[in-house]
Amino acid sequence: MHSYFQILEDSDSHKRQAAPEIIWKLGSEILFYHPKSNMETFNTFADRMKNMGVMNYLKISLQHALYLLHHGMLEDANRNLSRAEMWRYGEKSSSQEVLINLIQAYKGLLQYYTWSKKKMELSNLDEDDYAYNTASQTMLNHSWKTSVNLGALIQTPGVWDPFVKSYVEMLEFYGDQDGAREVLTNYAYDEKFPSNPNAHVYLYNFLKREKAPREKLISVLKILYQIVPSHKLMLEFHRLLKKSEKKDHHKLGLEVLFGVLDFAGCTKNITAWKYLAKYLRQTLMGNHLAWVQEEWNSRKTWWPSFHFSSFWAKSDWKEDVALACEKALVAGILLGKGCRYFRYICKQDHQVLRKKIRRIRKSVKKHSIVNPGL
Repeated sequence: MHSYFQILEDSDSHKRQAAPEIIWKLGSEILFYHPKSNMETFNTFADRMKNMGVMNYLKISLQHALYLLHHGMLEDANRNLSRAEMWRYGEKSSSQEVLINLIQAYKGLLQYYTWSKKKMELSNLDEDDYAYNTASQTMLNHSWKTSVNLGALIQTPGVWDPFVKSYVEMLEFYGDQDGAREVLTNYAYDEKFPSNPNAHVYLYNFLKREKAPREKLISVLKILYQIVPSHKLMLEFHRLLKKSEKKDHHKLGLEVLFGVLDFAGCTKNITAWKYLAKYLRQTLMGNHLAWVQEEWNSRKTWWPSFHFSSFWAKSDWKEDVALACEKALVAGILLGKGCRYFRYICKQDHQVLRKKIRRIRKSVKKHSIVNPGL
């Protein structure tokens, strides 16, 4: 780091212009982790760096505030953000409008934090108590300030999850359901914003709290499914589709379960396997063999080794017998009695699960999509 300072005297102007930001980033990392570093040293360094190139002032101020927050110094962080919020430098300020909005939004988060603490206090007070009225008024003041600080940022295209969540929570608390719905709808569907799975999650959870119609919930989760087919809400999506009266929703319900289990992070999800085992039987009993074959045809070359190898049979039986039984049922239906996974599980002499294993054999014999003679 000491050697790098020489770059400030370099003849290459591009290197000189890039130097302040690099010195700040390297220096702050060193001071953050150095055993002899202290808050006073870091603050002195940050204040000097803010004035070393005007274009870095807002970035460094914001990162300095986050450092202070990390150390629990909320008031110092708020003062730091307030000074940065007032920063102006001729024509340069207009090009950094987003950064100024971001700084205001972080001020809003600090105000939200105070509001949230007052909200907790309020829940423990009697409504007739004088302290209740005082706390309620304090909350209202902080919510107004927070709304002003967060409002500009969340209208700017970007990913602003913590800011949107805080803003919506306050709108809901004060009964502005229409305002909360508008914010979340714009955040999820406005084409100017980047694709963001969380935006659809927030909208879905809000609509769920509002007890929105099933069709509306399905439409939101359908988009989330297209973005993240392995999301934990997909099992809930499956249940909604299953309750629908539309046949195309029932078909999509099967596709969703296969989609979840395509991902390595979901291979041990016993709920997903239970749902698939049960839904496969229901689908086949409903004479929709074509639905199952459509999903299986694109997976039959890789699912057997991915899910149903001898290795996984032994490993699953050792780690989670219930999971192994659910997978064995699915393996038997999709691959028939000759499947190694199915055969291994059915050979196990487990006193408690003997009846279950017999039911698996019976179910596979009845519902397997593979010709038993092959």
